[in-house]
Order: sequence, then C-alpha cells, then structure tokens
Amino acid sequence: MKDPNNPCIFCKIRKEELQFENQLAYSSIDSYPVSEFHSLIVPKRHVETYFELTKEEIQACNDLILKTKEKILKKDSSVKGFNIGTNAGKSAGQSIMHCHIHLIPRREGDVENPQGGVRSVIPKKQHYKRK
Repeated sequence: MKDPNNPCIFCKIRKEELQFENQLAYSSIDSYPVSEFHSLIVPKRHVETYFELTKEEIQACNDLILKTKEKILKKDSSVKGFNIGTNAGKSAGQSIMHCHIHLIPRREGDVENPQGGVRSVIPKKQHYKRK
C-alpha cells in the first residue's frame, strides 16, 4: 500500500481536483467519502494539526468551509445538515499527517439515529440521555 504521507498527498494536489482555493487553503472532494460531496478543506502550508494553524489560515479555511457548504446545498437539496471535524494526532484517527478539515453533508435517514453526531468517534458515547 502506498504511503499517503510520503510524499504528502495534500501538498501535491492537482489543480483539477480543487473545488475552491484562496491564498492559504483549498477545498476538494474526499477520496474516501462518508457521504456524497464529502469535502476536505486543507491549508496549503504543511502543518500536522489544526492547532498549528495561524489565525489567517483558520480564517482562510473557514471561508472555504462556507463556500463549499453553499456549493453543496446548491447541488443537492436533500442535504439537511453537516458534520465538520478534524483529526489531530494518530490517537484521534489522523492518518494523513497534514491538517485537513472534513465537511460531511448529512441527509435525513442516512443513519438510524444521528443523535450525538461527532460524538460517534467513540461509539459508546454517541447516544446519551440528558439528566
């Protein structure tokens, strides 16, 4: 199996794979999508995690998250929500060691019970009862 970190696949993105870009970041479709139009927002500077981004890079990524979200909603009216997340470190599930933010479109009925959303990264913690 080819190592996506050597060379880094996010540092060598091809122009035809881009949805949007600005000076500091770009968005593209995820190669292994969780749902249709699952997108990645990636800073151009090679840093491992979100916590290493500058304020300007965070703003550039946020601008592309919003732009990509609008594009998805225009393409698919069945999208009713989104999950936004990033994996920071191997213990959090990060496998490509270049910061990237997932924008995952959600549709009614795509899972039996969506309660807890991103909490499902630890499956036993997804569904909870309020006290």
